[in-house]
Amino acid sequence: MKKQEMLFHRAIMKGFDIAKRECKYNAAYFLVMVTDSGAVGAAKRLLAKDSVSDGFGTLYMYGRLDLTVEAYVVRPEFTELFKAAEIETARQRLKGYGYNGA
Repeated sequence: MKKQEMLFHRAIMKGFDIAKRECKYNAAYFLVMVTDSGAVGAAKRLLAKDSVSDGFGTLYMYGRLDLTVEAYVVRPEFTELFKAAEIETARQRLKGYGYNGA
């Protein structure tokens, strides 16, 4: 695993832990995706879908869009891991839900 992929994985897993602790949200299916495909692979799978995931919706309800995969994808330190279209999808999803950090 490349350095940036490892850093992305660590960041995503930290977000998973925060969501579990602060929101009482256990994203079990997402964890399976990360285990099977890696964090980058899981993110790419979620971004390829036509709509936001259930997890995105749950984190939106808790006011924690900063913990969504989309929020990690648009972070400058991780954009090299994704195609421009994937970053734009993430940015548009966040924007559509009023997230100002994108």
